Amino acid sequence: MSAWRTLGRWLPLAAFGMLSTLAAAETSSLQAVGTYAVEETDVTYAQADGLQLRARIYRPKTQGPLPAIVDVHGGAWSSGDRNAGRVYDHALASAGLFVFAIDFRQAPAFQHPAANRDIAKAVRYLRSHAEDLQIEADTIGLVGSSSGGHLAMLAALLPNSDAFRDGDADNGGDAAVRYVIALWPVSNPAYRYDYAQRVGRAELVRAHDAYFGTRERMEEASVPRILRAKQATHQPPLLVVQPGNDGNIPLEMTFDLMQAYQEAGGRVDYLFYPGEPHAFGHRPSAATTDLIVAMRDFIARSLAQ
Repeated sequence: MSAWRTLGRWLPLAAFGMLSTLAAAETSSLQAVGTYAVEETDVTYAQADGLQLRARIYRPKTQGPLPAIVDVHGGAWSSGDRNAGRVYDHALASAGLFVFAIDFRQAPAFQHPAANRDIAKAVRYLRSHAEDLQIEADTIGLVGSSSGGHLAMLAALLPNSDAFRDGDADNGGDAAVRYVIALWPVSNPAYRYDYAQRVGRAELVRAHDAYFGTRERMEEASVPRILRAKQATHQPPLLVVQPGNDGNIPLEMTFDLMQAYQEAGGRVDYLFYPGEPHAFGHRPSAATTDLIVAMRDFIARSLAQ
């Protein structure tokens, strides 16, 4: 089964020896992109290691309670901030989604799994403040870009792992999510580390080393490895987006991710954008507009199930 879009293409996963799982259901909680005006505010959602962890809220000007999503930026685990996904964050909010774009601990000052501890804090913050924020606590999802896609998938598969808690401060609250969107994700840090060495991407090699420290820790954080080892405690619906001209993300790594996800019994949707570069969705374009609509549709289907 395949569904063609204006620029992006839903590819049939059966083409990779898997079953296609595109759903058609919709929910009335989300509207067309651009329906609502959006207001932006910044809040502190947690403190860790003496840092004030900040988040940018994109809130549609409509009555709640609203479905919510946490945005995890990319930057090879060592750069970027909560503003990185502004183009799609603002657009998704205009469709009726409460968007929570977060800062989190990064290399070189911090190492794995510090970022995932902060993602869990953000989800628990939303859930514990759902009434005040006028959001629906059981609708929270995750979206992550590049290394943020890796972090978002880890957070979705292992939401309440002891490794993703900062001791007694994080003992309470559920960090499980309804769905996860992985935009051009680094699904297997060890594989990408080897790829970066092979193609001479020294800056990526340094970033991997700075956040993980050893290749063994990269392997431990591989999403396909976690799935095949049956270590995942949750497996929400996953949307994977792959640009066709992505020099940062080898296609075979993404195909292995999707195969592992479905072999473990999960639902995967895959959207391919021929000719687009890594992180194309961070700038306005026809492809980005198409991507945003596709993300909105995936969220709507996931919430309707």
